[in-house]
Amino acid sequence: MARFELKLPKMGESVAEATITNWLKEVGDKIEADEAVLEIATDKVDSEVPSEVSGILVEQLFGKDDLVQVGQTIAIIETEGGEEAPKSVEENSAPAEVQAIEQTIEAVKETVAPVQDFSGSEKFLSPLVKNIAKEEGISAAELDSIAGSGKDGRITKEDILKYIEGRKSGAVKVEVAQKEESAPLAETPKPETAAPKTVEARPEPIVQKSQQVVPVSVNGGDEIVEMDRMRKLISGYMTASVQTSAHVQSFIEVDVTNIVKWRDKVKTAFEKREGEKLTFTPIMMEAVAKALKDFPGMNISVDGDYIIKKKNINLGMAAALPNGNLIVPVIKNADQLNLVGMAKAVNDLGNRAKAGKLKPDDTQGGTYTVTNVGTFGSVFGTPIINQPQVGILALGAIRKVPAVIETPEGDFIGIRQKMFLSHSYDHRVVDGALGGSFVKRVAEYLEAFDIDRDI
Repeated sequence: MARFELKLPKMGESVAEATITNWLKEVGDKIEADEAVLEIATDKVDSEVPSEVSGILVEQLFGKDDLVQVGQTIAIIETEGGEEAPKSVEENSAPAEVQAIEQTIEAVKETVAPVQDFSGSEKFLSPLVKNIAKEEGISAAELDSIAGSGKDGRITKEDILKYIEGRKSGAVKVEVAQKEESAPLAETPKPETAAPKTVEARPEPIVQKSQQVVPVSVNGGDEIVEMDRMRKLISGYMTASVQTSAHVQSFIEVDVTNIVKWRDKVKTAFEKREGEKLTFTPIMMEAVAKALKDFPGMNISVDGDYIIKKKNINLGMAAALPNGNLIVPVIKNADQLNLVGMAKAVNDLGNRAKAGKLKPDDTQGGTYTVTNVGTFGSVFGTPIINQPQVGILALGAIRKVPAVIETPEGDFIGIRQKMFLSHSYDHRVVDGALGGSFVKRVAEYLEAFDIDRDI
């Protein structure tokens, strides 16, 4: 018999790690080729890891909720009949004695360095800062002692790396030790301290009390439900976005009567020919992609003090999942698709999102996001920007409304199909002129839609 190392597969260029959420097979279970062995989760999607061979699961190298890097071995499968493991595995395999030693070392590491919990920290901590802190063994108390240079005192990547350098060189070792020993307040200040006012002010209990969250009162009829993993992630992303970007909105009303009439005319033939439903979403996405080509200043991202101008137009499409959570799959190179291609991309991502079949790479690389709040009957909304993008467009519900119609013979009142576009953008880098002009251009493309267009 041969031993096969099941590794965490590559899940996209921008995905480097995943969390094990559930083992579908236990040690001793028989596994067929291509059968799912465990479930994993990235920051965006959940997926399964199948086995490349048939055999018996003899070892699980990680447990539930463990964070695993792409390429790491997560399980050992003993193959039947001396079945050979793929060459890539054999080339990377080490002697059994070496593997045993490495596994023992990893077990000791997990014992002496448990996963840090930063929930008690008084500061907002980004996932990147948390990961760096975990890897370096930095406690929540140490993080609270770092003076952040970001917005509202947030700790940036540069702040924590600078702190780590100082800790390794011994520059901050004494200071941290004093804080962790919890010495009496009266003994902490020293006459020779360079900045006695700062030292005395930091440990004041009044400041800590003012930042404590007031517990929610729970009565006998109330139900307490813990957020699931994805809802916790969404909560963190939304809070971080509001704290990062200066959100401002522009609204515009659009007459989409021609689009409604055109779709009613062609949707049956389109579905019969393409095997796909034709919704309003791909029509809207096409107009947004055109407007982004006209206004590349909206197709950017922000990294600290730098603006990154994106070469490709990758449209995120916010989609609601059956469990009520939200996910944003991405249509890559949306400006290069015709309407048929856009419709197929929208339907494919939407269907796979509902079925939980999205791949991690399907949610990566977005440069601008569109969300359809009209699906739930909302006339307009003020969506939160999907970081590190700088804009998001909300599509309101299409409604029949009375409107003034201008003709050579004069003006009169008629029934038109109208909707609102709500544009949220980051005022740090996008001024009102650009944000307003962009959404106006989207409206112009929609109102100029050719009712005789071929598809």
